[in-house]
Amino acid sequence: MTELNWRKSTYTDKYNCVEVAMTAARTAVRDSKNRDGETLNFTAQHWYTFLSAVKADQYRR
Repeated sequence: MTELNWRKSTYTDKYNCVEVAMTAARTAVRDSKNRDGETLNFTAQHWYTFLSAVKADQYRR
């Protein structure tokens, strides 16, 4: 398996955020507090759709 280069936003505090790693085939997302835990994996199209929904505020409670 390819080593992933994880990054997180500089706009979040240092404890409560997610980390993202991108490859040509997928985008992986994990909890920064549980780096050995499960990851969410998105295809490029699904990642784009998810980000578009977040930017449009579709997930606000």
